Amino acid sequence: QVQLVESGGGLVQAGGSLRLSCAASGRTGSRYTMGWFRQAPGKEREFVAGISWIGGNTNYADSVRDRFTISRDNAKNTVYLQMNSLEPEDTAVYYCAADGSLVIGRSTMRYEYWGQGTQVTVSS
Repeated sequence: QVQLVESGGGLVQAGGSLRLSCAASGRTGSRYTMGWFRQAPGKEREFVAGISWIGGNTNYADSVRDRFTISRDNAKNTVYLQMNSLEPEDTAVYYCAADGSLVIGRSTMRYEYWGQGTQVTVSS
């Protein structure tokens, strides 16, 4: 079992930045691909970004590429999502997730473990 806890969400004006963190505990010795997803009210949960265990491979949704950066510190069992140039359309609950496979997946069904989420609200 892996427990994931997100932090760093909040209220920010359009054009601002936030950095989300996801701390993992439990069975963290295994090699997990990590992903960030988000879910806006009335919408399905969608892939935002993913990073491989080694950290060399990353994958982004088109809507956030060049604005968001995913990174990880395996020594701290923590994954980060740096979000710049935030837009009102980025408002959502953001979730981190862990997947035991080596390939970065974009489907929620690929991910075994999920955090509880952190709210990000971007005002116009």
